[in-house]
Amino acid sequence: MRPEPSVGEAVTITGLRFVYALGAALDRDRVLTYCRVLLAVEIAVFLFLVAGTYGFIVPLAGPTSTDFVSFYAAGALADAGTPELSYDQAAHDAAEQRATAPGIEYRFFYYPPVFLLLCAALARLPYLAAFVVFEAATLALCLIVMREILAERGWSAIIPVLAFPAAFWTLGLGQNSFLTAALFGAGTLWIDRRPILAGFCFGALCYKPHFALLVPVALLAGQHWRALAASLGSAAALCGLSLVVFGWQTWQGFVAAAAGSHATYASGRINFGGLVTPFGGVLLAGGTPNAAYMAQAAAALGAGLLVAFVWRRGLPLPIRAATLAAATLVAVPVALIYDLMLAAVAAAWLVRDPAGLAGWERVTLTALFVLSMIPPSLTEVWRVPAGPIVTLALLALIAVRALGAMPSTGRADATLA
Repeated sequence: MRPEPSVGEAVTITGLRFVYALGAALDRDRVLTYCRVLLAVEIAVFLFLVAGTYGFIVPLAGPTSTDFVSFYAAGALADAGTPELSYDQAAHDAAEQRATAPGIEYRFFYYPPVFLLLCAALARLPYLAAFVVFEAATLALCLIVMREILAERGWSAIIPVLAFPAAFWTLGLGQNSFLTAALFGAGTLWIDRRPILAGFCFGALCYKPHFALLVPVALLAGQHWRALAASLGSAAALCGLSLVVFGWQTWQGFVAAAAGSHATYASGRINFGGLVTPFGGVLLAGGTPNAAYMAQAAAALGAGLLVAFVWRRGLPLPIRAATLAAATLVAVPVALIYDLMLAAVAAAWLVRDPAGLAGWERVTLTALFVLSMIPPSLTEVWRVPAGPIVTLALLALIAVRALGAMPSTGRADATLA
């Protein structure tokens, strides 16, 4: 007779059966149904919060704003012929208040002058119109790229993307994460089939350069020489154009502002609960800035090595692309909750993988989706680094998938693009 399992073994078996059953229940139709319901709830809550933000529910104690005011104010200063003042906090603060209302909380601007090219164009519109145009256009671009990654003809497959909490954080804060996700996603989508276009997309990330940190690692390891040359060339061209348009003094202002930006994030002026990197996780847990930088350096090294290994082995495109997107979120020291749109790119590539998702992978992705719904204010109070857990767990899941694909040592099939 077989011996009776111990209590620990029984619990493990029960847990595995539950995960298997839950994974089987998370099929495509059910996931889409759940996401439709969630999306309806999120839209209702979002509209309620917007109404509250503008004082339509109860009177406000003071004026409010979003991160977009930082972009708009910088663009207005550039349009006025003083782009270098975008990096002067006093002048930039005054421009933000002129754009909205006196007394709003200051929003920092640490973007390179390349981004000023877009900000200056937006600043020619009224503030609210510029906000809507920017978010609508970049959201549409992001959804088009995501649909191509998922290889879906219809639009129903993007419902989970719309329901992803990071999408609402991006819209609510007026951030540029849709643009980042679109450029990054398009770069990975075209890397095998249209390497020059892929390089252009990666090069355009110079407007938010830390998100291109691991791109050269991937391109070098995978020997994508044309894409690497195109990315370097397009980045150089955009930087050169901004230099011609705005002058060297503006670039000097950016370098000086960027050099001191670390103090803003390490001091807590930006909510630690909003950071989704190991750096933010250590700070949220009460660690010192030095400890946070050491943890971030170790995580960045590990993420970089994983990207180099996966891309060097020439694994299928979905695994390579998912690894690069997820590893980037772990490697960069400053990424906030709205930047989890890059995690959506990684998850979309996992779904695209012809091998399909195992039950435990579906359960894990669902759990990370739910964990990303915790707002930064609560993570700050609870001292739970939800964002870093999401990014690290996602990368770990992809690493396991990559190890399982190791027997496939040939170059990836370009038709997957």
